[in-house]
Amino acid sequence: MNYQARLAEAVKRFWMTRERQYQQQGAQTGEKDAGYRSAVTGGKHLDGFIALFAELISETGLPASSIHVRKTTLPGYFRPTKSWDIVIVDQGMLLASIEFKAQVGPSFGNNFNNRIEEALGNAVDILTAYREGKSQPSMRPWLGWFMLLEESPKSTSPVRITEPHFEVFEEFKHSSYARRYELFCQRLVRERLYDGACLILSEKERGLQGFFREPNPEIGFMPFATSLLAHITAYVKMSR
Repeated sequence: MNYQARLAEAVKRFWMTRERQYQQQGAQTGEKDAGYRSAVTGGKHLDGFIALFAELISETGLPASSIHVRKTTLPGYFRPTKSWDIVIVDQGMLLASIEFKAQVGPSFGNNFNNRIEEALGNAVDILTAYREGKSQPSMRPWLGWFMLLEESPKSTSPVRITEPHFEVFEEFKHSSYARRYELFCQRLVRERLYDGACLILSEKERGLQGFFREPNPEIGFMPFATSLLAHITAYVKMSR
């Protein structure tokens, strides 16, 4: 099974959807939102990735009725609920929750911290709710965080850091937003906040042809998908 080709199709769909939404918004109103805002507010641009993983999960033998891409609301501990992008619930067991994110320029600084804080908060929230018994009788759910970042000079060039009181960690100095996301994804997994994290980079023009790049094999597509599918497959074999 050529997983890389299937991922390339999802990347292509991402860029094509953004472009289509941008063009449609201009045709309807006569004006286009600055910075491709319409492509973000229109939603659906990550549906290709959601569909890909739903298909991969279904190939483990898990019933389609257990793979949720619409009714994805789960209880939290620090807030009442949170909606994920994919939620796997089978026979009353919460097996997995996955979040898909993307960040496209021209401004990367405005949303970087928001993405980091959101991902950290989501993990702490759901894992604390699990610890407190909110998804009984489930085992610890598999948590995944997937990010597509536009590869451009602004996302791959070093960013200036302000250090008015204390020095930042050395690895953040002279780092780009792409490098910061790489470190973040790596640490999400190593700190066991998420069971899988994936970062792919894709430049818009080549992305329309399905091109993407994985900057770090530790947080690439295959480790992410393999970990998820192994978790689901083991459950299917034990429960059927």
